[in-house]
Amino acid sequence: MGFAPVEATLEGGAGADTGAHGIAAVSATRRSGDLAVGLACLLATAICWGLNWPLIKYLLTQVPPFSMRGFAGLLGAAVAFGFACAGRERLRPPAGQWQPLIASALLNIAAFMGASTFGMMWLSASEAVIIAYTMPLWAVLFAWPILHERPRAARLLALALGLSGVAVLMGAQPMQASWSKLPGVAIAFTGAWMFGLGTVLAKRRPPSMPPFASVAWQLVLGSTPFALPALLEHPHWGALPGRAWAGLLYLGMVPMVFAYVTWFRALRLLPAATAAIGTLMVPIVGVFGSALLLGEPLGLRQLAALGLTVAGVGLAVRA
Repeated sequence: MGFAPVEATLEGGAGADTGAHGIAAVSATRRSGDLAVGLACLLATAICWGLNWPLIKYLLTQVPPFSMRGFAGLLGAAVAFGFACAGRERLRPPAGQWQPLIASALLNIAAFMGASTFGMMWLSASEAVIIAYTMPLWAVLFAWPILHERPRAARLLALALGLSGVAVLMGAQPMQASWSKLPGVAIAFTGAWMFGLGTVLAKRRPPSMPPFASVAWQLVLGSTPFALPALLEHPHWGALPGRAWAGLLYLGMVPMVFAYVTWFRALRLLPAATAAIGTLMVPIVGVFGSALLLGEPLGLRQLAALGLTVAGVGLAVRA
């Protein structure tokens, strides 16, 4: 009788330990699953956006810039609303959600979309992508004061490896210093740091909405600044070749809808700095995609760039 409480205590303690270990195991499994899903979303985003840069450069030869971005953005919004309705998502933003929606739309969509388009009016695609993908540097810096993600040595090394990969990739086409290029440089840098800030703010306070409805509203808000000036342009829509229409449809549906859904999902599951560093895969994908689809050269430089960038992203995941 006298030992019964002790035995009960021991049994209870053992049960509590087992329960704690079980909870820890479930938590570790969940974290591992979130990491896998986050990385898969990041890879999908990089593939979609990577094929986007040469397409934009081509479309600028066919369609005026505001018309191109306004058309693609509003098409993407319509497609996203369609997916939201099919999935029975709530379309109306809840109370208090307009502020994060507007901030995310302006920084993550309008700013970067505008910079990538108008920057290439003065810069080549290679020059623009070098500047645009300084974005992870800005995201890492903004994440320190806003998210308290201190840039540890491993993460800084990962960033350096990733940026080195982009530098090696673009080294064959160095930027030509010219006063005439300064507007493009300024626009591209502005888009890069604004997208970096938007990445961190979207991680800090993401819109509390279903994925397609959230992206649909952000595309409406982010595309409107381009759609209104497009009314002053007079593109010859009927004269566009089939290749241009195919490019516009791809631009409006894949990078605008699918890639932003996977990007915001990756941001929810991964640290902001890790997700940002992962976007350094975008120019790599663009070069390899151009080699596969357009027959552009692929050699040791591209393979070395791929190795450096993948090493940087892998280190960022472990940091």
